[in-house]
Amino acid sequence: MASTSRADEVVIPALLRAARGSYGHAIRQRLEAAGFDDLPRNGAYIVGGIVSHGGSAASLVAELGISEQAASQLIDTLVARGYLEREVNAEDRWRVTIDVTDRGRAAAAAVRAGVAAVNAELAGLLSPAELAGLRAGLTALCDIRERMEDQARADASTSAEP
Repeated sequence: MASTSRADEVVIPALLRAARGSYGHAIRQRLEAAGFDDLPRNGAYIVGGIVSHGGSAASLVAELGISEQAASQLIDTLVARGYLEREVNAEDRWRVTIDVTDRGRAAAAAVRAGVAAVNAELAGLLSPAELAGLRAGLTALCDIRERMEDQARADASTSAEP
């Protein structure tokens, strides 16, 4: 009979939650060391996402799955603390453009450093094949989530039809 490791006894959602903490801890350490200890919860995701991937604040906030009120408060806080700035669109006064400030770019660099540190440690603990398997498994979970969200939207639009 094969021996069961402790990890085999823990459900995958619990492992994912605990594993995510390694990135959160490393990111918080880098942010605090660089003087960005006032970055609010989820702020690193928004600022880092805009800088690293060119995402819009609106799309990144939507990915967080938070209410419009919480999203607005988060953006307001990031603006007030100097990580983001709002500019009225010159062509359409009703549109507001949100951009990252120099302070936000510096905070994003600290976030990247935290992620890179964990990635390097992980690469030292796993073989390239294991690391590729981990990435493939996480990607598959993301695909499952997207299918479930698409189905929920389709179901909602079908039930809304007269």
